[in-house]
Amino acid sequence: MKPLLNKTTKPFIIYVLIILVISIPLYYFVVDAIWKHELDEHNKIVAEKTSSQINSLKLSDEKLNETIKLWNDVQPTTNIRNLDKNDHFKDSIFIVEKPHDFLDFNDIDRFRCLSKIIYLNKKPYRFNIETNIEESQETIFFISATTVILFILIVGGLLFLNRRLSKSVWKPFRETLDQLKTFSLNNQTKIEFPQTDVTEFDELNQSLSKLIEHNVSVYKTQKEFTENASHELQTPLAILKNKLDILLQNEDLTEKQYHIAEEMNRALSRSSRINKNLLLLAKIENNQFDNSKIHLDELLNQSMEILQEHFDQKNISVHSEISSDIKVNGNIGLTEVLINNLILNAIRHTPINGSISIKLNNSVFEVSNSGTEKLNSDLLFKRFSRFSKDNNGSGLGLAIVKEICKSQNWTIDYRFENHNHIFSVKL
Repeated sequence: MKPLLNKTTKPFIIYVLIILVISIPLYYFVVDAIWKHELDEHNKIVAEKTSSQINSLKLSDEKLNETIKLWNDVQPTTNIRNLDKNDHFKDSIFIVEKPHDFLDFNDIDRFRCLSKIIYLNKKPYRFNIETNIEESQETIFFISATTVILFILIVGGLLFLNRRLSKSVWKPFRETLDQLKTFSLNNQTKIEFPQTDVTEFDELNQSLSKLIEHNVSVYKTQKEFTENASHELQTPLAILKNKLDILLQNEDLTEKQYHIAEEMNRALSRSSRINKNLLLLAKIENNQFDNSKIHLDELLNQSMEILQEHFDQKNISVHSEISSDIKVNGNIGLTEVLINNLILNAIRHTPINGSISIKLNNSVFEVSNSGTEKLNSDLLFKRFSRFSKDNNGSGLGLAIVKEICKSQNWTIDYRFENHNHIFSVKL
């Protein structure tokens, strides 16, 4: 998971980097074009100024030739010469690369050249001038270096400003988040969201306040329903069961009547169990249980002692590997229900003379029993899903186990290995 600030900053940095990389050749071509234009204009001005100044001297042809020779000697970057026979009287601009004529080292430089026709004493001459252009490698280097420095300054400034601004801009959001983390439906503490002048955060706080108020109201209603149902439904069911027990003890019942009453008693007992389990599921889903530190190994040993009679009835051999001093965070009542449901489920679906294995350590609680084929994992933990013809159960045992694990931040997993059904609770 990445902070929102990183998600927004990274695309911006990539975008800036792409623009700056593209700008390097763009800067070079623009600067090079401007520089060449300025050099061409400079060379043209020098040619026109030279022609104007020499003509202003009003020299004779002999003196003009001497002046041209002297000019060519003292101006290494310009040259005035007579026209060739095949000269087309056209001006030209070009670039040459060569060493400087008057420097000792032989490094190659670029020169922007102008070859232009000028008139001296009304006679045409070919005027050549060359001006040194900056090195392209140097231009690219300095432009690239400048771009890199600008990129570092932009990115560094952006990260610095984002961190400074995020502390103030996102402060109301973080305070709201901290309030939500501490909120619990069990405590129903009222949340006072901080005041903010940001429209989006203000709308978020208002929406959260309405949502929490609605959830608290629904939670109270569901809690009242489960409490009322627990009392109102269990009482008549208990009365009916008691009356049926009395009826079954009546010696005047015929055999047919006795079987009917017995079937009614079994159905009523199952209805009572289903009612209790549904109420338990509702309480778990409404977070009506508090967690604390419990000794899981002691709780497991107690349950196995209580259920020993069920093992003996089907002559089931039990193999246990229970580590000592296993402490977990959970609700002791719910954890006892989870242990009993998994073990009773294994007993119910293990054939006579079968075997059950129980394992407990710091990371997992595991119950396995012998079987013939793998069960459907998609339906295994759904309510009222059945995988055998046994109707004694309520069809809610594994669904309750799933909800208990969810409420205590555990995970339940099923697998089929070596003809054994294995239920693993990762603690």
